[in-house]
Amino acid sequence: MSEGSAGEPGRGSSRQRAVHTENMSLGSSCFSPPVNFLQELPSYRSVARRRTNILARDKQSGTLLKPTDSYSSQLDGGIPENLNSQSIRKYALNISEKRRLRDIQETQMKYLSEWDQWKRYSSKSWKRFLEKAREMTTHLELWRKDIRSIEGKFGTGIQSYFSFLRFLVVLNLVIFLIIFMLVLLPILLTKYKITNSTFVFIPFKDMDIQCTVYPVSSSGLIYFYSYIIDLLSGTGFLEETSLFYGHYTIDGVKFQNFTYDLPLAYLVSTIAYLALSLLWIVKRSVEGFKINLIRSEEHFQSYCNKIFAGWDFCITNRSMAELKHSSLRYELRADLEEERIRQKIAERTSEETIRIYSLRLFLNCIVLAVLAACFYAIYLATTFSQEHMKKEIDKMVFGENLLILYLPSIVITLANFITPIIFARIIHYEDYSPGFEIRLTILRCVFMRLATICVLVFTLGSKITSCGDSTCELCGYNQKLYPCWETQVGQEMYKLMIFDFIIILAVTLFVDFPRKLLVNYCASSKLIQCWGQQEFAIPDNVLGIVYGQTICWIGAFFSPLLPAVATLKFIIIFYVKELSLLYTCRPSPRQFRASNSNFFFLLVLLIGLCLAIIPLTISMSRIPSSKACGPFTNFNTTWEVIPLTVSTFPSSLQTLIHGVTSEAFAVPFFMIICLVMFYFIALAGAHKRVVVQLREQLFLESRDKRYLIQKLTEAQRDVRSQPVA
Repeated sequence: MSEGSAGEPGRGSSRQRAVHTENMSLGSSCFSPPVNFLQELPSYRSVARRRTNILARDKQSGTLLKPTDSYSSQLDGGIPENLNSQSIRKYALNISEKRRLRDIQETQMKYLSEWDQWKRYSSKSWKRFLEKAREMTTHLELWRKDIRSIEGKFGTGIQSYFSFLRFLVVLNLVIFLIIFMLVLLPILLTKYKITNSTFVFIPFKDMDIQCTVYPVSSSGLIYFYSYIIDLLSGTGFLEETSLFYGHYTIDGVKFQNFTYDLPLAYLVSTIAYLALSLLWIVKRSVEGFKINLIRSEEHFQSYCNKIFAGWDFCITNRSMAELKHSSLRYELRADLEEERIRQKIAERTSEETIRIYSLRLFLNCIVLAVLAACFYAIYLATTFSQEHMKKEIDKMVFGENLLILYLPSIVITLANFITPIIFARIIHYEDYSPGFEIRLTILRCVFMRLATICVLVFTLGSKITSCGDSTCELCGYNQKLYPCWETQVGQEMYKLMIFDFIIILAVTLFVDFPRKLLVNYCASSKLIQCWGQQEFAIPDNVLGIVYGQTICWIGAFFSPLLPAVATLKFIIIFYVKELSLLYTCRPSPRQFRASNSNFFFLLVLLIGLCLAIIPLTISMSRIPSSKACGPFTNFNTTWEVIPLTVSTFPSSLQTLIHGVTSEAFAVPFFMIICLVMFYFIALAGAHKRVVVQLREQLFLESRDKRYLIQKLTEAQRDVRSQPVA
């Protein structure tokens, strides 16, 4: 028995040796020896040539493993040891292996203590609860069905615009809740006797009586159209409501156990909504930045991605599928055009380079001249409107009064409409690539739209702080023309918001719908066919809502309920734009990817937030606050409430705050921040080098496969050519 059992392995081993000898003879006839054959691989040659020392160290430590080795090591013992900490779903295994691992996991559970079993079951239950909660929250998303329908019909590019609009609705709603909870709620609880609290009014001390004069609009015979003017401009009966800054002329609310400091709460609410907006936008933009960083591949990889992975599988409409085909063709043509321009730049002579840069310098001077002309026109319109808006309503007709009130808004809207057309004409002569042309035009339009608001605010600030009489010396601002300048700035922001909303509705109802009807029912006219349907241009629509959001950020300090108005405005705009997309507009042939669109939208929104912070900071820290209205009448500036509040803290806390805000803390903190930034920059560089190495490895693996296929083909050809014995 033992001999038989010993003899069988001997025969098996001799049979294996014979087969191995035959295979070796076949390999020797077709290939070089195995070691030499592996050394002929392109990847081995490249690595041996460029990293010989790394190869030597890896061979000594034995870290060079094949993919099958790592996979087999996971199957043999790597995964069962980590079953307690990781889920089986995370492993790239087939169903049978996952079932085997789950059986092993259930077997191991029997030998655990009761405490470990309870922890295991509780963690599983908690994970299931979180998954169910996420599923429930997805069903509670605002406009979930509408956005899914838009995504299915028009792709992810247009869907990203409506998702961005939904984000702005939620953001403005949260901003309104912050202001409502900190500022408006204590006043309403006291005003309507819901709680046992009283108002603490501001004592007017050490103040000239002339500075406290705030004339109230006369209540006599009022024409009917005056209510329309008040509703559109924020004057009259709206000026005395909680919509504007002047309504909050109290020092605090006294409850039973404490006194609520309203000036501090008013300033903290402004800082809170700006900080929340910044953090929220940065958090969402980081995700898009990661995707854009991954997509910053070489041109050859870009071509492969467009050809093999460029299709949007969310599209179900035939017309949208044809549009996606044309969009991909356009992208490929644009890439080829950019490649042609790069080759043209490389072959450009010094004389041509000087000529094109001189032309670009001249055209950029024209762009600056156009911007300066628009800014000067806004300055003149604002000055004229502020000087003539104090006339009595009965001295002017309805149209004249409304025109004067809305003159700055009309000029800003005309500038925002005309300048993109001029920029689009100029960019064609600057000889840029198609992709850079689009980005530069959008950047110029962004700067134009957002800078016009800043020009309006700074013009108002210059008018507020300048006057010809002695009231500036007494009050610190032009009290005669602006007795409550914060309210009047809030009215200007309110008018910009309302006028922008009216323009969007008017364009949709009186331009897009008639244009659609003319295209459908007057198809024989060549002029109308050349005019065509209105394109749903994603960048233009995004710039419009970012413009409105920037107005909301600036105006929320001067008009606390403006975020609520912006929320209602964006809700109506969502339905108007959806109807316009479905029935009147056609998608633009230049489509955006969803990842690129989201990052671009948030980047523009972040620029708008930064531009909104600048005038707010200057108005709160430099311009004297009104002495006739508002919660800061006893303060020279709005920011002075912070030092006064800090002075009421205990001495130890005051010392800590003064130390944190001093130069002795700021300089080391800045150095530490710089070191941390340099560390992350170095880490990002290391990760980028690793990505480059991985791309090189993928390229070498493709060459290896091609080489192996070639050798295999040669081996099969040699085997077929050998005579059969």
